[in-house]
Parts: sequence; structure tokens; C-alpha cells
Amino acid sequence: MRRRLLELLAGGERSAGDLGEVVQREFGISQPAVSQHLRVLRESGFATVRPDGTRRLYAIDPAPLEAADGWFDPFRRMWQPKLDALGTELARGRRARRQTAHLPAADREAAGDDGDSSSNDDEEN
Repeated sequence: MRRRLLELLAGGERSAGDLGEVVQREFGISQPAVSQHLRVLRESGFATVRPDGTRRLYAIDPAPLEAADGWFDPFRRMWQPKLDALGTELARGRRARRQTAHLPAADREAAGDDGDSSSNDDEEN
């Protein structure tokens, strides 16, 4: 839930009420529970809050996230080549399907593509 709050704040400053409305709808929790999660983010330094009349506006404090990003650098070096290779293979698969899509059914079967477009293994996220 706190990750979701940070995702919402990544788009810019938002009011506590707006954040609460989204999180309550998605997670089915009460407004006091949302407020507790916002307080934890504030106290841990991940979010800032400022009053605006009767509203409280929340924003991300980027410093802790930048520190976490730096901490991940050694690990990123290990997984990045694998992710790059996976991206290459997915692109090859998409290219091969595009190239065989215009072929008659018999030629597609010979190329190993039965024309079933229900496969979701290469959807981009």
C-alpha cells in the first residue's frame, strides 16, 4: 500500500483526500488506515506534507529514493545484461511473428506459427 501511495505521488503533489480516495477504493481500507500509512511515509522521510488551507498536500521527498537507487547499483550491474538479452529475444519473437503474419496459413504453419494470436508471452508491460 505504501508503494502504491508513492506511485501516486510520483505524478506530483496530491492531497491527502485524493490519495485516500484512490487507496480506499483499491485496497478497501479506511481513511484512518490511509492516514497512518501516509504518516509512516512522512516520518520515514519518503514523503513531505504541507498545509494548503484545510487540505494537506503530500509530495515525494526524492532523497531516500536516490539513496536506494545508489544502493541498487551493484545489483543492477548483475541483472541488466540479462534484462537486455530478454528484451532482444522478445523483439526477435515479435519481428518473426510480424514477418510470418502476412504469409498464407500453410506457410505460417511451416514457419512454426499456427496463426494463434492469443499468446500473451511478449506483451510489453
